[in-house]
Amino acid sequence: MKSSSEIDTVSKRATKASGFSWGIAEEVGKNIKTLELFGIGGIENLNAYLHQLKDHKAEGPKEILKNNSPQGKSFCPFYTGTALIDAAEQVLELKTLKFDSIDYPILILPFINRLSYKIGRMIMVKIDEYEINLNLNQFISSNMDIQNKILESCKLFEINVLESKDAFKPETWEKLYKLSTDTFVEESERSKTTAAGAGLVDND
Repeated sequence: MKSSSEIDTVSKRATKASGFSWGIAEEVGKNIKTLELFGIGGIENLNAYLHQLKDHKAEGPKEILKNNSPQGKSFCPFYTGTALIDAAEQVLELKTLKFDSIDYPILILPFINRLSYKIGRMIMVKIDEYEINLNLNQFISSNMDIQNKILESCKLFEINVLESKDAFKPETWEKLYKLSTDTFVEESERSKTTAAGAGLVDND
């Protein structure tokens, strides 16, 4: 079994050898390591994407808009992911963004997971029929199995910034809060004498 360090290093070097800058390659190395830790096929998707690049040049968005269309066939997941993180405040303001096509979209997920952490909001991503939740760089969950998938491209890639809200019902919170108040004890003469610092003898 390959270690996380090996996955990071080989992914980084392979990305650099495919024409990307060392800065992008460093990010990709960390991202592939993250995908593999989540049990998602980072290495499989990366290998397929880098070999596909021999046929066409990688393209990233010149700016992040509500609706984004590539000039060529499709967007590069690395350039697009980097652009989204750089435009974090704009993403938060737009809330919903669409991209007509992204190559190997699984490879962009760690970028968006970090974007989620940067803006402090959960993000839901739609990749055609897949719906994937990314939560503050902590976990990735999907409505369908993506662990063993190689997705070459997608017709629709949509980013939705979700509003922050409690995952529990208000009445559940009230019941729990009421239970917590049982720890509140009214101050008494006995508590005054037994509290921390009470009853100490001044030796000075």
